Amino acid sequence: MSALRELYQQVILDHNRNPKNFREMTDATGKIEGYNPLCGDHYTVFVRLEGDRIADISFTGAGCAISKASASVMSSVLRGKTREEAERLFQDFHGLVTGTQVSAEEIERMGKLAAFAGVSEFPARVKCASLPWHTLHAALDGNSQPITTE
Repeated sequence: MSALRELYQQVILDHNRNPKNFREMTDATGKIEGYNPLCGDHYTVFVRLEGDRIADISFTGAGCAISKASASVMSSVLRGKTREEAERLFQDFHGLVTGTQVSAEEIERMGKLAAFAGVSEFPARVKCASLPWHTLHAALDGNSQPITTE
């Protein structure tokens, strides 16, 4: 478990300091805001679909280290995936951070996303980690209304 904690710290810190895909996207087919009023996380997620595939994904905004790292890893992992694959990863990630998906095999299969397994130990941080994912989920569903964790 200490190796997982070390991975958690490395991935969270790296993606917070150097977020991937942190930019506005001018040719997005979907754009939606997500907000966590409890801690002030506020992001805009941009997605460009080509058919059923996520051709590009990016985000802007500000928040805690966990939410920014989550948005960064999410945008890296989902580029090139289909909507169905993105939905499956959304469900897997949600299970991971809420602690309902805990088998070692499932965690290992998730790659860098496994770094967020430790979030389940801090219930107040689950909304931080899942905000970017809920926001993207809404964008893929065609929603344009801001998403909130409350």
